[in-house]
Amino acid sequence: MRFTLPRDLYHGEHALDALKTLTGKKAFVVVGGGSMKRFGFLDKVVDYLKEAGMEVQLFEGVEPDPSVETVMKGAKAMEEFNPDWIVAMGGGSPIDAAKAMWAFYEYPDTSFEDLIIPFNFPTLRTKAKFCAIPSTSGTATEVTAFSVITDYSKGIKYPLADFNITPDVAIVDPALAETMPKKLTAHTGMDAMTHAIEAYVSTLNCEYTDPLALHAIEMINEYLIPSYNGDMEARDKMHNAQCLAGMAFSNALLGIVHSMAHKTGAAYSGGHIVHGCANAMYLPKVIKYNSKEPEAAARYAKIAKFINLPGTTDQELTDALIARIREMNKELDIPTCIRDYEGGIIDEKEFMEKLPAVAELAVGDACTGSNPRSITPAQMEKLLTCCFYDEEVTF
Repeated sequence: MRFTLPRDLYHGEHALDALKTLTGKKAFVVVGGGSMKRFGFLDKVVDYLKEAGMEVQLFEGVEPDPSVETVMKGAKAMEEFNPDWIVAMGGGSPIDAAKAMWAFYEYPDTSFEDLIIPFNFPTLRTKAKFCAIPSTSGTATEVTAFSVITDYSKGIKYPLADFNITPDVAIVDPALAETMPKKLTAHTGMDAMTHAIEAYVSTLNCEYTDPLALHAIEMINEYLIPSYNGDMEARDKMHNAQCLAGMAFSNALLGIVHSMAHKTGAAYSGGHIVHGCANAMYLPKVIKYNSKEPEAAARYAKIAKFINLPGTTDQELTDALIARIREMNKELDIPTCIRDYEGGIIDEKEFMEKLPAVAELAVGDACTGSNPRSITPAQMEKLLTCCFYDEEVTF
């Protein structure tokens, strides 16, 4: 078994200052839609890198759920600039995009099809090192071996997985997270909760990942709602909690909540189902499904005990955990099911027509392999149907 983390993680107030200590000649900075610029963080990053003696080039405007096209465009710009540091800042999207760009920059002849095979990346760091600076408290891509890229022509999100793309340096500065709008705080927070819970019950859990997952769950349970309601001290705590969850799931992997979120996210013409919100809606159903497996039920029960939920049997404790997640979703204004998502933008008829294909793809997702209970496409169809209508999972 392997346990991989960034070599250096700078956290806490003014962690961003660590950029001044990086050594290199050229830094290629990848950012998203503009909030980092608006709040002055982009200028700070550029100034600190220049202070470190580097020439800086910006690649701005990475979209939410980054596309294969954006990745290829960035890789081309990198090839022309030839950086020895790639610095990605923002939410999961710019950091994920930059991770994929990095692979194509170092290996221009590789194909996207090569990279979607889990743990099939070529050896990186032949040209550049990677620094990640998260502004949202959810994906934890700053410490993980994952990147999610969307192929819009196929309507599929691909989770890329390889320890090679774990960043060299992570800078977890709470000041960036304090700029998150309310809705984003809710969605990213429940994404982090899902990461921690799925890592804890994953078939690849181990002594190294368990304490990280449990502590993250405890922190998220305590701090997410206050953070959502504007308590900035809680917001700072959440920035650490999501990072701990990331360390756990990057090494223990995930489960079918993520398989389902990846494959439903971009599948419907009505609009995207935002990743963190999808996870939040599906998590209670998946816990119920997985708890038919006694070993998984025992682990869910341990989580429930750890955060002082009521119950004596594994089943009672698991049900208490489900109830707690549903209660959190309600307080975070997250719908209980796909049908109610964003006032009903996902068409029922289209959902049902695409159900067999989406279920098949979800079963084939990279995250399914480490789920504690196996699942067939027929069972996945039933589970997704329960998630659409908020029906009880009884199978």
